[in-house]
Amino acid sequence: MREEINNQENEIIVGLDIGTTKIACIVGRKNEFNKIEILGYGRTESVGVKRGVVANIEDTVRSIRRAVDIAEQKSKVDINVVHVGIAGQHIKSYQHRGNIIRKDSDQEITSDEIEKFTRNMYGLSMAPGEEILDVIPQEYIIDGESGIRQPVGMLGHTLEANFHIIIGQTAAAKNILKCIKKAGLEMRDLILEPIASAEAVLSEEEKEAGVALVDIGGGTTDIAIFQDHIIRHTAVIPFGGDVVTEDVKEGCSIIKRHAEELKVKFGSALASENRDDEVVAIPGLRGRPHKEITLRNLAGIIQARMEEIIDQVFFEIRNSGFEKKLIGGIVLTGGGSELKHIDQLAAFITGKDTRIGYPNEHLANDVPDEIASPMYATGVGLVIEGIRRAEAEKLLFLEEEDEIKGRRGKKKKGKKRSSSMFLERLQEWFQSDTDG
Repeated sequence: MREEINNQENEIIVGLDIGTTKIACIVGRKNEFNKIEILGYGRTESVGVKRGVVANIEDTVRSIRRAVDIAEQKSKVDINVVHVGIAGQHIKSYQHRGNIIRKDSDQEITSDEIEKFTRNMYGLSMAPGEEILDVIPQEYIIDGESGIRQPVGMLGHTLEANFHIIIGQTAAAKNILKCIKKAGLEMRDLILEPIASAEAVLSEEEKEAGVALVDIGGGTTDIAIFQDHIIRHTAVIPFGGDVVTEDVKEGCSIIKRHAEELKVKFGSALASENRDDEVVAIPGLRGRPHKEITLRNLAGIIQARMEEIIDQVFFEIRNSGFEKKLIGGIVLTGGGSELKHIDQLAAFITGKDTRIGYPNEHLANDVPDEIASPMYATGVGLVIEGIRRAEAEKLLFLEEEDEIKGRRGKKKKGKKRSSSMFLERLQEWFQSDTDG
């Protein structure tokens, strides 16, 4: 990690959201009130990314570099290390229970033991071309006693755990790393975007009660379901705001730029909320007369596609088995959630309480208004999750130092761990590819 960031004890974290419509680079740190202070941010149009997956390396690299340059100018921070989000329709997840028999049941369970147990899950067999991106422990079982959240310090012979395993295409992750490297950056973490968004917009009470986070991006719609503070289900639907824009473009026979402007400025997810006499004029192509479009027809086009997306979201909620346990209902975030009446449509289709999620709960008071928009939920979440992982790693590092000191009677520097074995393998692959 860069010397500049080391000197500040990893206080400064950079989140890089590589989306289908935009690339956002957000620089932040935790202040004395445990709120996230945004030091600067950069946003640029995303060129080269389709449905959350890199489709053109060079275009993506240029977009990343522009966003990072803007963030560097605003924050006055030399950016070299980033926490990157990953999404795309190739992302899948499932539940897995692992177990180990401990050699000495009279010895306390240590953080190092839990770390090794978790890392062992990366060795599970996957289909060709797929890799385990992340392993999230949910709860532990010691000698048959379930519901244990923090097993460190406890005694037991058999240690079991329920894990949330996130799987993705190896090639998609490699392409992201390649873009990061070509942009002159170092990837510190690869974080699933719905998990990052959840950190930014969900409260602890909602995670306990049961809630479905729905992040409507440009290319994909990401879902993360929480219940009893545990992530229960994640999914990615390969549709987002871009298909709505395409529908408006085709339905109104206008160019894409005008379709996007129409959707953002006048669009609605409920056609019934517009009158027939509300009309907007679109400039005609060169030498041609302008075109008039009623807002009711526009909303009708948008509503049809949004109903399809929400139906698929509801299918995933039912498929998770937690449909009846979502006391906190649904929280919509992402750029697509800024569409008028989208929360009303989601509540009508699913029958669940629905609200729009803004990433301002964890932010300091003096952040720019733009950053508090749902559009930046993933970017802000990457910063929050990056800070959380950095603090956890530091704690683990200090515990290992104390353990070594106590065992050997002298202080010895512990080993700093990477948060993901998959990221380690990616780095090794890139290094060997470069050397070759």
